[in-house]
Amino acid sequence: MKNSQLIEELNKRFGKSNEKASCYFSPGRVNLIGEHTDYNGGYVFPCALSFGTYLAIRKNHQSTLRFSSGNMNFSINISLESVSNKVGKEWVNYPLGVVDQFIEDGRKIEGLDFYFYGNIPNGAGLSSSASIEMVTAFALDNIFNFGYTRLELVKLSQRAENIFVGVNCGIMDQFASGMGKKNCAIFLDCKTLKYELVPIVLNQYKIVIANTNKRRGLADSKYNERRSECDKAVEFLSKKMPIKLLGELSYSNFIKLQNEIPDETIRRRAKHVISENERVLEAVKELKAGNILSFGELMNKSHDSLRYDYEVTGIELDTLVDEARLIEGVIGSRMTGAGFGGCTVSLIEGAAIPEFISSVGKGYFEKTGLKADFYIADVGEGSMKLEQ
Repeated sequence: MKNSQLIEELNKRFGKSNEKASCYFSPGRVNLIGEHTDYNGGYVFPCALSFGTYLAIRKNHQSTLRFSSGNMNFSINISLESVSNKVGKEWVNYPLGVVDQFIEDGRKIEGLDFYFYGNIPNGAGLSSSASIEMVTAFALDNIFNFGYTRLELVKLSQRAENIFVGVNCGIMDQFASGMGKKNCAIFLDCKTLKYELVPIVLNQYKIVIANTNKRRGLADSKYNERRSECDKAVEFLSKKMPIKLLGELSYSNFIKLQNEIPDETIRRRAKHVISENERVLEAVKELKAGNILSFGELMNKSHDSLRYDYEVTGIELDTLVDEARLIEGVIGSRMTGAGFGGCTVSLIEGAAIPEFISSVGKGYFEKTGLKADFYIADVGEGSMKLEQ
């Protein structure tokens, strides 16, 4: 979206002003491999996307924050004295939480007008919430010259979602949105936050995202359930080895110790996390070596583990993956995100994309009654100010 369009919408909603408006952007993300490992202190391998959240913002010289969106009907004016109060379950809690965390840090916020516009498919599991948080944090830091590093803004945005919004997410989404680089994926150790930008050289292959268009009604409750199950696994395993997170355990050590977990379901949850961690390490190695077919095979194994051991896929995601794997030219396909809806990510030969969209879309509709949407994904930059 062009700056002129963003500012025109800002003026429509709040009236024209002599105060100059600025425009910012933060992307959504797709995780190529490494699912449900982030909150277990493991490895992830996401990349920023070329679509995300745009923000036009200006000071309004009032003691009020005024929020409006091109995607949501809900708008609200909030006095600076009321910033610490959540607004039901509305979208404004994401930027409001960021403002709240800056104030908690002792920073002074003045009255502002916010106009948000996002082109991330809503509810698709591509981190629209993290991109809203990051674009807000990046803009406020820039406008008020707070002097935060990008990593500090990432951590602040995660706190906003954990503490203010109340979603106990890991750091991957905000990290990918804030730290992404064009044509690179981020190999991130979620325990230490050490990371490496790894160039994505796909040659004739493309990243294609398929949206189930199923609302992820189960995602939040099952997410919390899986976190609890991982904590239980750590309780059992730590009696034999001093670990605090599943990500600290190698797969070979897990095989030796797995019978310390008496509950078969808890054992399978741990197996997924620890094997997925190993798959990320292997995937990064294969990508660096140019072995794209091996990378795709690891994506397939990741989905199978999420399907059978972690049980977070569901018929919609499994159908998209099953249909994708029937298409010649597809070398890897898996769910991405929390699961129970949302999206799959596939690596496909460019020439096979038209058939992929047609055949997978048809097979998916026949089996689920839902229409899938498809996006050819470009790997984009992290949070930025848009030049005017």
